[in-house]
Amino acid sequence: CQAAQDEPQTDAVDKQEPTAEELLIAAKAENEKLQDLYMRALAEMENARRRAEESVEKAHKFGVEKFAKNLLPVLDSLEKALELSQGDSSPMMQGVEATYRQFVQAMQASGMVEINPIGEKFDPTRHQAIAMVPTQEGQVAGVVAQVFQRGWILNERVLRAAMVSVTQ
Repeated sequence: CQAAQDEPQTDAVDKQEPTAEELLIAAKAENEKLQDLYMRALAEMENARRRAEESVEKAHKFGVEKFAKNLLPVLDSLEKALELSQGDSSPMMQGVEATYRQFVQAMQASGMVEINPIGEKFDPTRHQAIAMVPTQEGQVAGVVAQVFQRGWILNERVLRAAMVSVTQ
């Protein structure tokens, strides 16, 4: 029976409590682990905040994009009406002209800029070539010769490319 009593005592001796130095090392390791987790969470929170700010900024800049695209054919129709009625100074045509000017001003106030590239070098990101024309005297190849439909840019993003003819 004595041997049975001695056995638990040896187990208790093997399971000594950790020293203060060992506890300090373990606490420092745990502290480093928690500090790393904290820094990662802080960085992730900052990234999420920055992405949200960028998203809101894009929504403000380009929120009218679809609406503006839908209005461009209306603007084109007003331009055609003015083009066809040159020389007509009736009150109705004066009203159409005033409406057209207000329309263009509203588009520009919303951050839209027209692309009217006659004489500019052809840029496939801003222009859509629908015809090639022979180079005339004094012209350079690869330059916009005629604009069939003006394009529009919304906050440095092409809303509609200008339809143009380009010199060969």
